[in-house]
Amino acid sequence: MGCTALRKSDCISDEAPQHSVTLEGFYIGKYEITQLQWRIIMGSDPPELNFKGCDNCPAERISWNDAMEFISKLNQLTGKTYRLPTEAEWEYAARGGNKSKSYTYSGSNNADDVAWFNKNSSGRTHNAGLNKANELGLFDMSGNAWEWCQDWYEDTFYTTSPGLNPVNLKTGQYKVLRGGSWIGGTEMLRVSRRHRNSPGDRGLYSGLRLVRPK
Repeated sequence: MGCTALRKSDCISDEAPQHSVTLEGFYIGKYEITQLQWRIIMGSDPPELNFKGCDNCPAERISWNDAMEFISKLNQLTGKTYRLPTEAEWEYAARGGNKSKSYTYSGSNNADDVAWFNKNSSGRTHNAGLNKANELGLFDMSGNAWEWCQDWYEDTFYTTSPGLNPVNLKTGQYKVLRGGSWIGGTEMLRVSRRHRNSPGDRGLYSGLRLVRPK
């Protein structure tokens, strides 16, 4: 986990140090949660949805708090225990798990193969699954919409994080987002790149992907 770029100048300080973690098994969504899925569970579109009328596009402009409400209702309806991924779970899946080929982005060293970002998105999100999947068959883990994680953001967390199932539960100002989006450049798409926002902020670019324990 952490920055593996050959040029250290490509790394950000909060992606260091590179370290090993061990995770218990989990299931993760093949796609980001879509507008249609959100509407089925919540009864309406996200309050500040930007790209309305695209059922298979990711639900976006979702705050971390909105995501918690969605997950709570989903779990009530299904009797399951869905949740947001931890940062470590997200990065493991984005890297391709035990099938990883150590790509820069999730599934390729060429961003255009796997991601919608500022150079190819035409200024909007796109239907889930149109680009190439990563080694685990997961789509859009780079680009389209940033994805919320469970963790509170701490720039030095990697220096003290535990080796088994790490998650930062220390309350802070920001929650972690991963994966980059339709509005950002390739530097934001790297699998180790960390981002943050306030849990109540409905950023122009934020969505979610779910996990469930095995």
